[in-house]
Amino acid sequence: MTKTTSTKYNAPALDKGLDIIEYLSQEGIPLTQVEIAQGIDRTPSEIYRMLICLEERGYLIRGSNAGKYRLSLKMYNLSHTHTPFDELKRVASLPMQHLSETTRQSCHLSIMNNDQLLVIYQMRSPSPVSLSIEEGTHFPLSMTTSGRTLLSMFSKEKRLAILSRDSHFKTWNKEQKENLLSSIENIEKDGYISSKSKLTGGVTDIAVPLGSKNSSIKAVLAISIFSSSLEEDTNIDTMIDILKNTQLDINQLIGS
Repeated sequence: MTKTTSTKYNAPALDKGLDIIEYLSQEGIPLTQVEIAQGIDRTPSEIYRMLICLEERGYLIRGSNAGKYRLSLKMYNLSHTHTPFDELKRVASLPMQHLSETTRQSCHLSIMNNDQLLVIYQMRSPSPVSLSIEEGTHFPLSMTTSGRTLLSMFSKEKRLAILSRDSHFKTWNKEQKENLLSSIENIEKDGYISSKSKLTGGVTDIAVPLGSKNSSIKAVLAISIFSSSLEEDTNIDTMIDILKNTQLDINQLIGS
């Protein structure tokens, strides 16, 4: 097992503890002290005290007979104290504030909930007049820019399965369905979308995905702008660049 440690700050005891936890998680079976030591390239005596400590703190369980160690559910319980989306909202707050201040527009964060788009967080614009989308509001995936962006993060098979339950999509003809699926593929390819809102006249939505296809976090960051302001004094390409920079900042913060 290869260990990567920082040369700036060293915490040998912590390194050993994390090595043990990561190795047991990787192997997925109970292991003896000797087997763990071999697996993380240490001697049994080096890890003895750490094994005792981890067992006393409830991170490890040792079998009564063979004395083999396995992970308890403590790590699982700790990781589920807050949902991934609670953490997403927390880390996205400052980047979204900067986005709102830079663009002078409100921005919002959405996820999928029960096959619908759910707005979970909003950062209001500092301008006296702007669009506002309330937190907790649900929208159809097929009818929203953010919904299409969210669908672009799933496989084609998963998209169709989700859309088969969409009340709007089910009523559309073949051409309408193909247009939507083509739009989703373009978002997947381009990494963003700028489109006039299907639900609110005179509004243009710009959206980017957050997270990744392989992560537990799939979300969308979007700006909704009065279309008239884009025509008058707002450069759409500049707006897209600023939104992409915010996307990069948030993805780095969530490790995606």
